[in-house]
Amino acid sequence: MTLKAPKNLLPLPNMKTRVSIIEDDERLRSLFAGWLGKADGLRLVGEFGDAETALESLPQQAPDVVLVDINLPGMDGVECVRRLKPMMPETQFMMVTVYEDAKRIVDALAAGASGYLLKRAKREELLEAIIEVRNGGSPMTSSIARKLVQTFQQAPAVPPSDSIQLAPREQQVLDLIVQGYVTKEIADLLQISIATIKTYIRRIYEKLHAHSRGEAVAKYLGR
Repeated sequence: MTLKAPKNLLPLPNMKTRVSIIEDDERLRSLFAGWLGKADGLRLVGEFGDAETALESLPQQAPDVVLVDINLPGMDGVECVRRLKPMMPETQFMMVTVYEDAKRIVDALAAGASGYLLKRAKREELLEAIIEVRNGGSPMTSSIARKLVQTFQQAPAVPPSDSIQLAPREQQVLDLIVQGYVTKEIADLLQISIATIKTYIRRIYEKLHAHSRGEAVAKYLGR
């Protein structure tokens, strides 16, 4: 299994991806803001030092992608994402943190995060991850991807309830999502149209009561 970012990902023509940051470390927040400010196709629309302030303002800003630290003063980043995702279902949340233990990874995905990077990520890795998550991918630092795969291998891959059953093709699509493939790649592998794959993904979300790829993966792992 691989969870590598697809190559040659580019922002949509003439459309800038709107990005917000939730990070209490002012130095790091400023660094990320500087990277975004110089990146083609990206636009910084908000910076927050705590979850509480972000909860008040982000729904109105409606960014495409939000970078979220876990260890925030007051409410932590995972709980922040858990509360924001239902209010902002189209927004993609990506954790950018120092934590790399399996529990926090799965908790973040279950809360609605679609990506998980470590703060040691280099500029290009972060910028590429933003575009990937905007395009429907689930970018992860390689060591995080390995931990998630290990968790997947050790846990029973079953739906959260016996009453929830995926059709064979839905199960096949979900298996590929867990492995990190984006919609177009799944369509190419299964030789099915992108529209049909999107229909399968929508049905998977409905059956698992999930709002994002990350949440679907977490529930697939038995959460």
